[in-house]
Amino acid sequence: MARISADFYTINPINPRNPRLKNVMTNSAPENIKFCSHCGAPLITRQVGDKLRRACPDCGFVHFTDPKVGVGVLLVQNGKILLIQRGAEPERGKWSIPAGYLDAGEDPRVTAVREAAEETGLEVAIERLVDVFSNPPGQGGASIFLLFEVRLVGGTIQAGDDAAAVGFFSPDDLPEIAFASTREAITLLIHA
Repeated sequence: MARISADFYTINPINPRNPRLKNVMTNSAPENIKFCSHCGAPLITRQVGDKLRRACPDCGFVHFTDPKVGVGVLLVQNGKILLIQRGAEPERGKWSIPAGYLDAGEDPRVTAVREAAEETGLEVAIERLVDVFSNPPGQGGASIFLLFEVRLVGGTIQAGDDAAAVGFFSPDDLPEIAFASTREAITLLIHA
């Protein structure tokens, strides 16, 4: 039977010998970005620093392919992990940690607490940052995922927002999991 170890919470993700650390490059000059968002002129592809980028020959604006950041919560109660069944793409029908996208200017902790309430009906409080994950490009979801350990402070469990269902699952009886970051977080939790 799988067990959840307290050692999970002491993993150092910034260890250079850590095999989880990898750099996956995406197209830094996507051709579908055709016009300057500042002046409207057609963009060209040119060298900017060490990469090719879409740039404006008129005003000098450079388009950077910034990653999308997601935040999620890890709530473990009685040895079971809180998961939501995704009611929307990407990965509709699969299960993931309650999570959502971070918008510009938002505090990741506030967003994580809000997403947990919207998707599960539960009120949680942030305990600490567990880890930062990188999802492979092209698989949907966030490029960068921040996972927070939380504790339950109230609420009634009920699926909401884009969650079709919500529940607690034993690590040895998990449903089909969405997203590389969720699979990796659960694997680390189980094998710690």
